[in-house]
Amino acid sequence: MGLKEDFGRKLRIGIIGGGPESWIGHMHRGAAEFDGMFEVVAGVFSSDKARSRAKGVQLGLAADRSYGDIDDLCATERTRRDPVDAVAIMTPNDMHYPQTIAALDAGFDVMCDKPITITATEARDVAARVEQNDRVYCITHGYSAYPMTRYARQLVQEGRLGRLRLVQVEYIQSGMAMKLEDGPRNNRLNWLLDANRSGLALVLSAIGCHVQHLACFAADTSVSEVSADIAGLVEGRALIDYTSANLKFENGARGTFTVTQAAAGGENDIRLRIYGDKGMIDWNHQNASYVRVQMQGEPVQVVTRGDPFLAPDIARLSRTPRGHPEGLREAFANLYREFGEDIIARNLGRPRSTMPYPRIADGVHTMAFIEACVASANDEARWTKVPRS
Repeated sequence: MGLKEDFGRKLRIGIIGGGPESWIGHMHRGAAEFDGMFEVVAGVFSSDKARSRAKGVQLGLAADRSYGDIDDLCATERTRRDPVDAVAIMTPNDMHYPQTIAALDAGFDVMCDKPITITATEARDVAARVEQNDRVYCITHGYSAYPMTRYARQLVQEGRLGRLRLVQVEYIQSGMAMKLEDGPRNNRLNWLLDANRSGLALVLSAIGCHVQHLACFAADTSVSEVSADIAGLVEGRALIDYTSANLKFENGARGTFTVTQAAAGGENDIRLRIYGDKGMIDWNHQNASYVRVQMQGEPVQVVTRGDPFLAPDIARLSRTPRGHPEGLREAFANLYREFGEDIIARNLGRPRSTMPYPRIADGVHTMAFIEACVASANDEARWTKVPRS
């Protein structure tokens, strides 16, 4: 029998943010329940307490588990005979830190959207609380949970590419190609366009942290130094919608990093290339089920998530035969499954898994990376060290 069967029940999870109209809320709830690992039983869905309770009922939750705020959820759930095991946080960026520490200090495990905090100091505090409270913590960097990005990491770890020389990563998007600041506002735009709430550098907090993590994950290393240029590409924009940086990695490789939300026509175009002294790999999100592997002097090989030679830990990330599309929802579900398996393993007194889902140390490194990029850009793009966690 597996961990889930040995545990004897589904894990119970509370959702913080992501109400009925939220696409990310729908993504989280569907991913949590995808493999029967979790059951969504409670939540907080608005900063307005009455609206939050109403939205919980609208989603089908019991009225007494549709809470007004996270303090109410934590205080009440701790006293129940059937409390939540974990919470999933998908609120505006400036709320991630206070809501995370409230959940950790109440004894709950945490799944959190990026960026995990606004500052690296806050991220280090979260890391300390995770360790002190023996909690399981996962960040929803879904791009690292695709079978083919896991396979890319395996090739690097096995030395198939040789000594790494170059890592290139980019995320080109059109979400802010128009000057949204001058148009009508909604609740999401109100906090997103407020630099005090969205993060130190908007594009880095919104999408840059995803591909920074992807590059470090697949190349199995961390960024040690950055030389960065940050800007607002849209005329008259005070917010940062573009960042490009040269990178130095701890394993000696060099790299390039480019992210923007101001590329008209862009469509979540994520691309990763890793070059060693023996060959290279090339993955892009629009063809996420495939990775191109090209060794020096050999024919190009295109590997797909359904290939029979894949390791079991990678093969299990797919649920349908090759040729049938899978995407971001399944990647999110992979994170929830691995998150849940570690919660169960701890609760049963068994060893934690070695599955490489994004953990608190990854989040600490991301926040240090963002701060280093901003510091470098403010210092004429001088090389700036990324502090180790």
